[in-house]
Amino acid sequence: MAKDKKGGGTEKDGSKSAKYCSMCYENGRFLTPPEVNNAEKMQHFCIQQMRKSGMNGFVAWLATRGIPRLERWKK
Repeated sequence: MAKDKKGGGTEKDGSKSAKYCSMCYENGRFLTPPEVNNAEKMQHFCIQQMRKSGMNGFVAWLATRGIPRLERWKK
């Protein structure tokens, strides 16, 4: 979340999410396309989005390493 320009996504009540960033979570719902349906695809999607916003690819990869451990992707 430290790299998130908005400081994190938002819950339905407008409060900041402690779990998800602003690029994928807003107003209590996920913003990712339906085809982003597993952790690996989510990592790839996030890296692309971060690179579009000017982040170095390696730094973006480092920032997404924890995605498989997020509650959303735990099996």
